[in-house]
Amino acid sequence: MSANRTKPECTAVELELTLQKAVNSPGLPGRTELRRWLSAALERSAAITVRFVGVAEGRRLNRAYRDRDYATNVLSFSYGSGARGGALAGDIVLCAPVARREARAQRKAFSAHVAHLIVHGALHLQGHDHQSLSAAVRMETLEKRILASLGYPDPYAGDAR
Repeated sequence: MSANRTKPECTAVELELTLQKAVNSPGLPGRTELRRWLSAALERSAAITVRFVGVAEGRRLNRAYRDRDYATNVLSFSYGSGARGGALAGDIVLCAPVARREARAQRKAFSAHVAHLIVHGALHLQGHDHQSLSAAVRMETLEKRILASLGYPDPYAGDAR
């Protein structure tokens, strides 16, 4: 007689998403796209604010938190697991003009580049980094897998490594 085993249910990753647009930039993703990209990258439930900024705010934040005096494409600020039920909490700040310039220079669709930056930011919130070569390879492999699952090409395909 075989035991009646039930399949464990997959626990859905919950996402509490706040969207802020501090810059007027055409083609920025809406909640639906952001939710899809973040959900694909998240390993656990999270409360995330995505903020799109201009160059001045991007530069100010990068200078204040990373001691680098220029606007960078994406910054992540993790607040740990203090959100509801131990969920991950954090902010992803994307500098729209920098992302647009990079997409154009790399001959990529703006939406594909923004999707990559959002996934990249979400992975940083979860503790992934690219400080060593092995960590960078792990993070890039994960990014490529997530983006492929979303229908986007390899974001590193054109890079000379």
